[in-house]
Amino acid sequence: METVGFIGLGNMGSGMSASIQRAGYPMVVYDLREGATKNLLDGGARLGSSPADVASRSDVTFTSLPGPKEVEQVAMGTGGVLEGIRAGSVYVDLSTSRPTLIRQIEPIFREKGAYVLDAPVSGGKTGAANRNLAVMVGGDREIFDKIKPVLEAFGDKVFYAGGIGNGAVCKLMHNMIGHGIRLAVAEGLILGVKAGVDVEPLWECIRRGAMGRMSYVHENLPNKVFKGEFEPATFALNLSYKDVMLATELGREYQVPMPIANLAEQVAIEGMNRGWGHMDSTVTMRLQEEAAGVEVRTDTIDVERAAKFITTHPDA
Repeated sequence: METVGFIGLGNMGSGMSASIQRAGYPMVVYDLREGATKNLLDGGARLGSSPADVASRSDVTFTSLPGPKEVEQVAMGTGGVLEGIRAGSVYVDLSTSRPTLIRQIEPIFREKGAYVLDAPVSGGKTGAANRNLAVMVGGDREIFDKIKPVLEAFGDKVFYAGGIGNGAVCKLMHNMIGHGIRLAVAEGLILGVKAGVDVEPLWECIRRGAMGRMSYVHENLPNKVFKGEFEPATFALNLSYKDVMLATELGREYQVPMPIANLAEQVAIEGMNRGWGHMDSTVTMRLQEEAAGVEVRTDTIDVERAAKFITTHPDA
């Protein structure tokens, strides 16, 4: 069984490393903070004196660090992973970091005969402690397949995202989208309460409706956007515009700032002015595609499997 090195035993790293140890892997661990390694050492792990020492004694070395600055220092700096890693070994960065950085690091490690994967995770501290994590992996597919059992020791949802840096891109997009959704949810909840609805029924209506069940992600994207087929409409843009317009009108009535909703209204107006009112409301994606010069298209998704998530969680 491979020896696993783990560097960075903070909120996320402590839980992930503990899961790896429970899976039976021999471990070498390191953290700047005295005492952070105690539980793992008590469980039989060996203590590394530096990131280089950990890498020199491991077949797979993980880092879980705060950000790009720390990743670069630990991976490439004096006493870093590069200094100690052996040919044929694998370095995996679990941090939420800069895609460009890991793409710069990978060829330098390759010159030494070592492999690099980026594998940021999503699920938070609780998920890390309970092995309830999504792991988004970028890098060589053969190396991913080789170490996948180690990844599955701490993540129950392990995805291969493609080439090096793609895992980091996926993680950043996941968190960015989530932050935007949270802002929209905040606007809607606050306006709803100020307009007279109690919190619990408002929350129940939102979470059990199409938005709360994320039908846009599970059904509309693969059925409409990814195919580039916006007719016939499931929910027409002119109806979507009308609803958002009424919501922003309500916001003005109750003097609630609505920056996200107002932006959505303006985007809908632009789509309406293109003559897209009869098309599915997802057609506004085309405006962003045109601005970015790229289309989001694929015909390889199993749409029935994607939609099954909604039907198996109807009353959660």
